[in-house]
Amino acid sequence: MSQTISDSIVKEIINLDNISILELDKEEIISFFKSHGVLLFRGFDVDTNLFKEFTNLLSIDFINYAGGAFSRRVINGDQTLLSVNDFKSEIKLHGEMYYQQNIPLMLWFFCANPPLEDGETTVCDGRQFFNEISSSTKELFSKKKLKFTVQISQQDWQKKYQTDDLNKLEEMCQKNNTHLTVNDDQSILLEYICPAIIPSRCGKYQVFINSLLPTKQLSPKILKFEDDSDISDEVVFELNEIAEKITTEISWQKSDILMIDNTRILHGRRSFADDQRDIYIRLCSPSFSF
Repeated sequence: MSQTISDSIVKEIINLDNISILELDKEEIISFFKSHGVLLFRGFDVDTNLFKEFTNLLSIDFINYAGGAFSRRVINGDQTLLSVNDFKSEIKLHGEMYYQQNIPLMLWFFCANPPLEDGETTVCDGRQFFNEISSSTKELFSKKKLKFTVQISQQDWQKKYQTDDLNKLEEMCQKNNTHLTVNDDQSILLEYICPAIIPSRCGKYQVFINSLLPTKQLSPKILKFEDDSDISDEVVFELNEIAEKITTEISWQKSDILMIDNTRILHGRRSFADDQRDIYIRLCSPSFSF
């Protein structure tokens, strides 16, 4: 049973005084972000340009999506403003880009147009997730890391990494601690190993955050444990059960903005059927310490 926003980790900042989003107190936003990890800004009159202006006030190091798992549209020619992805099915809870070492520390979502129905964005706290995991599964994850193994054709890796230069690809893989094998036909094999559970940034907590659940859902063959043993259906079932129990659903309204700590908060999406839903994303780091 998923939670409603009112009793969840999500902190809502509602525009009751009819002010511009740029007039909000930056220090207060930062304080809320540090304590909650997810902020929802609602009722502000925001278009795409104002969304960019607002996010620029609180963020640095915006990245494009080179190496990302999904196809995303570039919005208005800005490589740091992207559509979420190009399909409508459910996406299980995950940390953004946790199939590589360099992750965006912070995510911004903007609702350019809400769906007619369904298509809620889901969030949950990775600290709470860790606390819910059985001791046997915690032990398993402490002993065994996750291994992503992906075979990609030449045409596909050139599109995915936005380059046709093998040297640049090698450089990107090196920076992301990813093992690259180039085959004779210029197709590639990528291997990336990472823990399922990480320490929180303050070092006081353990956080379950990774790309395990959507990978097992969408491309199960590419994910095993580091020793090439399978991640059992029982473990995946347990994790999905926990996810459903502690998930909060956010039903989008036009011009909503969502600010997410990608070192602690997992996010996902419910499926939807209509063509109305248009959500944009920016991947970055906070311009403040957290």
